[in-house]
Amino acid sequence: MSVLVLVVDDEPDVEELFRQQFRRDLRAERFVMDFARLAADALIRIARPIEHSLILILSDINMPGMTGLEMLPKVKEIRPEVPVIMITAYGDPETKRRAMERGASGLLTKPIDFALLREEINKRLEWV
Repeated sequence: MSVLVLVVDDEPDVEELFRQQFRRDLRAERFVMDFARLAADALIRIARPIEHSLILILSDINMPGMTGLEMLPKVKEIRPEVPVIMITAYGDPETKRRAMERGASGLLTKPIDFALLREEINKRLEWV
């Protein structure tokens, strides 16, 4: 069974950055990464049947339209079993509290510690 990590971020260079950081994993088909530029697109994507097992959603908090924090409870309604890690440039305690109250599994600050993120993904892969 192939597994999916969905990344939600409006910045155009994020997809390239993530694909570069996880290129070995993607080439080895350990998991698949998909990308959504808007929260609304991510919600549509996860509401449809997905050919891969969705194991993790990574979402930026500050996006145009619907923010990551506004998207979070909607994700939990559609896919309550899927952990969501929020990504922000502002790792202050208030942001973390708000994210956790809305159902986030964790919070990463920018610049992203990809070694830490890799550990998180590896944990999720062990549970599949």
